[in-house]
Amino acid sequence: MSDTSNVTEILFLGFSQNQQVQKVISAMFLLMYTAVVLGNGLIVVTILVSKGLSSPMYFFLSYLSLVEICYCSVTAPKLILDALTRRKVISLQGCVTQIFFLHFFGGTEIFLLTVMAYDRYVAICRPLHYKAIMHPQACGLLVAAAWGGGLLHSLGQTFLIFQLPFCGPNVIDHYFCDVHPVLKLACSDTFLISLLIIVNGGSISVLSFAVLLASYAVILHSLRSRPAQGQRKALSTCAVPPGGGWPLLHPLRLCLSAALRHPPCG
Repeated sequence: MSDTSNVTEILFLGFSQNQQVQKVISAMFLLMYTAVVLGNGLIVVTILVSKGLSSPMYFFLSYLSLVEICYCSVTAPKLILDALTRRKVISLQGCVTQIFFLHFFGGTEIFLLTVMAYDRYVAICRPLHYKAIMHPQACGLLVAAAWGGGLLHSLGQTFLIFQLPFCGPNVIDHYFCDVHPVLKLACSDTFLISLLIIVNGGSISVLSFAVLLASYAVILHSLRSRPAQGQRKALSTCAVPPGGGWPLLHPLRLCLSAALRHPPCG
C-alpha cells in the first residue's frame, strides 16, 4: 500500500440500517450460502467416490464446484455476520485481500468454464481423437492453467490497487470490498488505474465469452448432419452450469451455485 495512506479500516454501509431488515438479510444469505456449499460439496464428493464419473467432464466439474465454494466463502461468511452488527468494518489490508481472492477464484472459474467448453468441442467434433487429446496429463495441465490464469489476473488487479494512497474518507456504500467502490476512496487521480483494471478484467471476460460462443457455434454446426437423438444427447452434455455463465458477465458477483451435468481422467 502507498506510504501516504493513513486509512487503516473501511466501513460498509451494507444493505440497510434497520436491524430487523438486517436479520432477514442475514438469514437469507445464510440459507443461500449453505445451499451453495452443500450443493457444490455434494458434487465434489460424488465425483470423487464414483468410479463411473471419472471422465474429463466430471473432472473439470469437480474443480468448478470447488472454486465456486471458495468464491462464495470469500465474502458470504463476513456478510452474514456483518448483517447482525451495527458497525460493519474491515481492515484496509483485509479489504485488499478480499479483492485478491474474489478475482483469483472468479478468474479461475471463468478459465475453467472455457476449458470445459474446449473439452465438449473435442468430445463432439473430434470423438476419435478424444482419448489422445484429453488424457489425464492434459486435463491436469488445463486445470493448472486455469488456476494460474486466475492468479495472474488477480495479481494484476491487486497490484494496481496497492499503488493508490487512501487518506479518507473510509466509508463505502457496499456490503463487501469491490474494486470500483474502493477506488472511490483513493485520494489521487484513479482514471488510468481504473482503465487498466477494466482492461484487465474486461479482456478476460470478453475473450473467454468469445471462446465459449465460438466453441458452441462449431459444435452446433457439426451436429447438423447427425440424427435428432444424437443431437439431443450431445447437447445435453453442453449445458451451461446454472450461475456458471455469470462470471463472464459480472466477475464480482456474490453467491450463485454452479452445477453441470468421455475417457478416464484423474
